[in-house]
Amino acid sequence: MPSSLNNKVIWITGASSGIGEALTYELAGLHTKLILSSRRKEELERVKGNCPVAAQTNIRILPLDLSESSTLKLSADAAIQLFGHIDVLINNGGISQRALAKETTLEVDRKIMEIDYFGTISLTKHLIPHFSITGIIGTPYRTAYAAAKHALQGFFNSLRAELWKESPSIYVTMICPGWTNTNLSLTALKGDGSAQNKKDDTHASGLTPAFVAHKIVKAIEVRKREIYVGGWKETLAAYLHRYTPGLFAKIVRKAKVK
Repeated sequence: MPSSLNNKVIWITGASSGIGEALTYELAGLHTKLILSSRRKEELERVKGNCPVAAQTNIRILPLDLSESSTLKLSADAAIQLFGHIDVLINNGGISQRALAKETTLEVDRKIMEIDYFGTISLTKHLIPHFSITGIIGTPYRTAYAAAKHALQGFFNSLRAELWKESPSIYVTMICPGWTNTNLSLTALKGDGSAQNKKDDTHASGLTPAFVAHKIVKAIEVRKREIYVGGWKETLAAYLHRYTPGLFAKIVRKAKVK
């Protein structure tokens, strides 16, 4: 059946690997026009080259750095010019953390917030005028990462409410993925700001990026407000956190998730 995303212009950040890469392949098969962004231009070119030849004519590369928020207005303007407009922004880019709060420097906290929160909302804010014409639970070793994701929940929930009357044609879908077999844990920051450089067992045994990407696309197609995409443990944890927070607090204290 035809997808509601056919012929839509979709901008994906963090498209050079993991879920962003998988989303590119999933969407390339739906006759969409894609804009792929991340810091690594060569990896974006690789992802584009892996798409069907017929789809590549409708794929554009736009490198950007989410940590450089002062440049993101120019990035948003450039993205709009590539196809003349944008229909969907998928804020997928980000960085993670693997360190106890007491061992994490404030500079690392700031860096994660700059990329995962400020970079994301900066792109969003720059696109809202154009349109108008990431954080459920916290676990050990991820204080800054959890803070950024909780902040995104608050921002986008409030934004959805603001836009309901002003711009009812704009929809906000929050995607909450569980453990996925990507390189996110490889690039996760330790307390001193260096990369962890190893893959967590939970990520290595997690869902495939292709499976997660398929679920995300389906959620966007039907304009879901929020979805959880994960194994039974992560999904159960999300519901325990929401409905039995006391029990969840006891369980997460014992969680081995480093």
